[in-house]
Amino acid sequence: MSIRFALTLTLLCSTSALQAQEAARPATLGGHPNFNGIWQALNNAHWNLEAHSAEAIDQAWPLGAIAAIPAGKSVVQEGTIPYLPDALAKRDANRAAWPQADPEAKCYMLGIPRSTYHDMPFQIAQGDGDMLMVYPFAAAHRIIYMNDASEPPLESWMGKSSGAWDGDTLVITTTGQNEQSWLDRAGNHHSVELKVTERFTLLDADHLWYEATLEDPATYSRPWTIEMPLYRLIDANAELLEHKCVPFADKLLYSDLLGLDAPQ
Repeated sequence: MSIRFALTLTLLCSTSALQAQEAARPATLGGHPNFNGIWQALNNAHWNLEAHSAEAIDQAWPLGAIAAIPAGKSVVQEGTIPYLPDALAKRDANRAAWPQADPEAKCYMLGIPRSTYHDMPFQIAQGDGDMLMVYPFAAAHRIIYMNDASEPPLESWMGKSSGAWDGDTLVITTTGQNEQSWLDRAGNHHSVELKVTERFTLLDADHLWYEATLEDPATYSRPWTIEMPLYRLIDANAELLEHKCVPFADKLLYSDLLGLDAPQ
């Protein structure tokens, strides 16, 4: 078999599988766009929501270029996050204490919106009622309550998410998150007063446009918005793979008990 024929056959088989996948997934559910599938952000917002240059991680110098932070463009509509002065100082302190201070390093759930643009995909399960979003990191998930807009009784890592349809756009409002989660690996943060309003709009079968507006008068001088495309994983065998990260955080969390020194 020639290489050209083999490649052509592979392409035809892949195209056939994708066509079958599309045919098996209805365009709408209950009159609304069908968001079922596995989605992923393909950018470097998980490193820093704002524009940033490539940078070395000094603590990981034995890994050389493998551990370098990649450059990234800002996903903030206005370019930078409008911090209040004290909150900006806290952001700088967080950044100076990274990575040990980052909740991600300790395998804590990432919160909203960080879970959406983490460097792992996530899955949306949509039916006739409430929706479910599942995230591999720290085995996190959240229910999108489509008929319950009540406030959560207490704060948690993922808060409470209430959804509604605005035409063909899914609008999700999340409140009740604790103040411990960060927005990225650059120390960007929020308080317990954070309110996140997300908008998911289907551009075509395999692309979503994502926006999230963050309101937190204790941290920011005004509401601000991030935006980015999300891409559906289209390979025939796409699935979420678990990332139960607790064992990977043991040395960091219990370094004092284990008698370990932080790498210099």
